[in-house]
Amino acid sequence: MREITREAARLLERAMTGEAAAVRERAETVLRSASGDLADGPACMHFVRSVTFIAQAEPTRAIEAAELMLAAAEREGSAGWQACALATRAWQLHRRDKMSPAESDIDRVLRDLVTAESLAAEEREPIAALNSLVAVAIGYWELRLYELAEPQFRMAYEMSRAEDGQNGNRAMWLLNLAEMHLGWALELYQISHVEEAEEHTAEAERYAVRAAEEVSGDDAAAWRENALLYAACSRADRHDPVGAAADIEIYLARLVARGFMPDALTISKPFYAVALSRSGRPEEALQVMADAVRDLPVDADWLVLASTHRTRAVLMAQLGSEDARATLAYGDALAAALWRQRLNTLHAARSLHDLEALRLQHEQMARAADLDALTGIANRRAFDHALEDAGSSPDAGRRRIAVLLIDTDRFKQINDTYGHAAGDTALRAIATALNAQAGPGDLVARLGGDEFAALLDGSDQAAIVDVAVRMVRAVRAIPDCPATVSIGIAVAPADELPAALERADEAMYAVKRAGGDGMQLCDDDEAALAA
Repeated sequence: MREITREAARLLERAMTGEAAAVRERAETVLRSASGDLADGPACMHFVRSVTFIAQAEPTRAIEAAELMLAAAEREGSAGWQACALATRAWQLHRRDKMSPAESDIDRVLRDLVTAESLAAEEREPIAALNSLVAVAIGYWELRLYELAEPQFRMAYEMSRAEDGQNGNRAMWLLNLAEMHLGWALELYQISHVEEAEEHTAEAERYAVRAAEEVSGDDAAAWRENALLYAACSRADRHDPVGAAADIEIYLARLVARGFMPDALTISKPFYAVALSRSGRPEEALQVMADAVRDLPVDADWLVLASTHRTRAVLMAQLGSEDARATLAYGDALAAALWRQRLNTLHAARSLHDLEALRLQHEQMARAADLDALTGIANRRAFDHALEDAGSSPDAGRRRIAVLLIDTDRFKQINDTYGHAAGDTALRAIATALNAQAGPGDLVARLGGDEFAALLDGSDQAAIVDVAVRMVRAVRAIPDCPATVSIGIAVAPADELPAALERADEAMYAVKRAGGDGMQLCDDDEAALAA
């Protein structure tokens, strides 16, 4: 795991505990260190920068940072950071545009999230994989698709446990789960599903208590206070309103003093008021909600906005306000409509999931058709398609390609002496050795039997020779394998590859006639080079 990625993980924690400005300064320093241009830095630090804007409620700048991150992740070939970028951009677009419904594009947001989820499943680097899961989870959560968000958070937590001490603070994902269940409960209260809401506050308490027990690292105190705040909120509507009210007051004050993220604090206000009201302190509860309404940010989440106003109206109605009762009737009708809209969005997301699964299945089938079943590298079909594609490309007359034809020496000896199972093992080892020497844009294929081939960028003759030499040496170094390889090379424009294949074949047979275990480059003056 690269140190830069570890640092990114540490900075992400700090960004969410009141240090967004300092974290952004550090991230931008790292981003500019490569070339002086912010855009050229690593994707993981672009993600850190995006999160600092999120922590300070600046969605437009977070979107811009996510766009830079997406370009960097594509440049790096990182599926995980691409997933982070797509998911972060998606839910920040939704958060920015939901205040202007005419500009909102829920289909685009869902498509990006479903694509991000597929990319996240491909990532193997731990920190990128974990953060991609969390980014996707937050995206679904932002759309109130709790059923889709929860599995992502759980997987992130389990991954954090497996990478304990290497991959961020696992308590953060338990806190996400606790907060999500609190939000789920608030929405269920809006539509009078009280028993179901209480099931979710009980689930929130379980996650919050576990988070308080498992916090670690430099910011452990802040995360523990956050966890204990959520645990107190989850008791407000159930078995301990008096204790909940006291604890919420304590931990709210501490987190406000720390400059903790406003979203984590705002969601606690309705629960605080409920705890005070159920403790026989209705006037104090009403004052808490009056202050909460006054302090709502202009870009407050719909659910926080609705639950804050509704809780205040409930308290006012309990104190005899007829106007509050009328407000509640209107709010309940709106909440029911929004719940139906949530279910429609959930259905659309699941339909996109099904389509994405079908697309991936088709892609896997197509890839399987181009792979050699024995060795796992490209097969003859893939090689022929690559030749056709190169020859028909617009720049075929200018683009030079190197063709390597590779024949295994003494392979029959392996089969005759040790059997065909040993021969298959040798072919797999040879394919692995050859493929390991190729670059990201190169193709190594098994043509059949013990014959292989490769297509390389032909613009640098010295680099081509170096690859071929390393291939010969890599096969020679395979333990307990007497086989070697003979390689013939020809370089030609992409639209002249059939003739190049013939010349490479002639060069390869020249190596075999000389005893094998070497390579020969066929060029204009027929220069031969031995490995």
